[in-house]
Amino acid sequence: MAFLKKDLPKKSENLSDWYNNIVLRAELADYGPAKGTMIYRPYGFAIWELIQKEMDAMIKERGVSNAYFPLFIPESLLKKEEAHVEGFSPELAVVTIGGGEELKEKLIVRPTSETIMYDAYSRWIHSWRDLPLMINQWNNVVRWEKRSYLFLRTTEFLWQEGHTAHATHEEAWEMVEWAMKMYEKVYRDLFAMPGYIGRKSESEKFAGADVTLTYEALMPEGKALQSCTSHDLGQNFSKPFEITYQSDKGVNEYAWQTSWGLSTRSIGGMIMAHGDDGGLRLPPRLAPIQVIILPIKVSEELIATAKDIGDDLKKAGIRTLVDAADNETIGFRINKWELKGVPLRLEIGPKELEKRVITVVRRDTGEKTQLPIKGLEKSIAEMLDAIQANIFAEAERFLKENTHATTDYKTFKEVMKKSRGFISAPWCENAVCEAKIKEETKASTRCVPLDGREEDGSCIACNNPAKLRWYFAQSY
Repeated sequence: MAFLKKDLPKKSENLSDWYNNIVLRAELADYGPAKGTMIYRPYGFAIWELIQKEMDAMIKERGVSNAYFPLFIPESLLKKEEAHVEGFSPELAVVTIGGGEELKEKLIVRPTSETIMYDAYSRWIHSWRDLPLMINQWNNVVRWEKRSYLFLRTTEFLWQEGHTAHATHEEAWEMVEWAMKMYEKVYRDLFAMPGYIGRKSESEKFAGADVTLTYEALMPEGKALQSCTSHDLGQNFSKPFEITYQSDKGVNEYAWQTSWGLSTRSIGGMIMAHGDDGGLRLPPRLAPIQVIILPIKVSEELIATAKDIGDDLKKAGIRTLVDAADNETIGFRINKWELKGVPLRLEIGPKELEKRVITVVRRDTGEKTQLPIKGLEKSIAEMLDAIQANIFAEAERFLKENTHATTDYKTFKEVMKKSRGFISAPWCENAVCEAKIKEETKASTRCVPLDGREEDGSCIACNNPAKLRWYFAQSY
């Protein structure tokens, strides 16, 4: 059966096999019938819904409205911004036949929505009074991947993409920074995933952006995961799309634009970051089920008590489920919910019922304790907060222990060959040197910290002058 851990690969021995097994056995997702596609099963989609709920409130609080734009983009629109089309061309899915007839103009299946949204923006924006125009989409996009990986890299994935237009570059940059701070809060407070924020190199930035900010997290095998991005688009799209407005001085100006997004790739990062040999370990704030209650024996009295406890916890806003399946042993049920990563397991048997207590088991530490049934809601809420904090502390400790600093290229190569992780090193910001480092070490530039201080240094690889330290890492 799907939940059995008997043949589950160990995370410490084979992360890739462990990961794929966990996603499938925990019923988060399944493979779609078309190459590179993925089915989001209810348990996995419930995590995405929790992310949506929290982020959507933050986005709306900022004054950004939700809308929806078409999936199909006329090829002529995509070609309006040269760097954009060049960057996405290898990943495009193109429709050439519709209704049994060859189309006069090819349609691109949305890889991202800049072009189709900005065509509309050019019609909607006329005056400085129309600005800022701030729209977000919760949608799907398609990028033709040669090598797929459940959640982390699929041909079709889900995400949110925010697109804003402003009267000044200062306003636009403020939005770029706001989006990244919002993502940082989401990753730290919900996902329990620390990371580094910084600016991407010219070769790694978004196609069509002046500047790309990124949140880089570290996965167990020492590889970095680009977890989300926020882009300063400058006027690179407003000029070809003629997004102009009349200023309060009566002068026609081009708008300044931003785009920013976080996808279901984030769920894959969370799975890898926090799971263990027993399965998932979900941070309570993103756990579809925060508490599972298991009657040890299937009896009417035990089940009734379990349901009463469950109802009280639900009233307190705690996502709770009672599992009293009579066709599964207690051992199987324990195994099942451990694999699915439920933060707290509550067990109740005849002895607990007699003493009016319940046995509580933490998924993060395995710690087992007994608590009085009376007033249980407060204790459970406190334990869930403690689990969230502990999972974050573990991830933060791992990040710090696997972040290195060096000015010696030999050491740089040795680290990337053995333990990997992030390396902070001076780099000259030359693209040729960047490509050489990647070829020799498989490590790419991840970002330069926004608060990085300039210093007189030498590039890690070519010894040319380097003013800033960049984070390097191997990536997915």
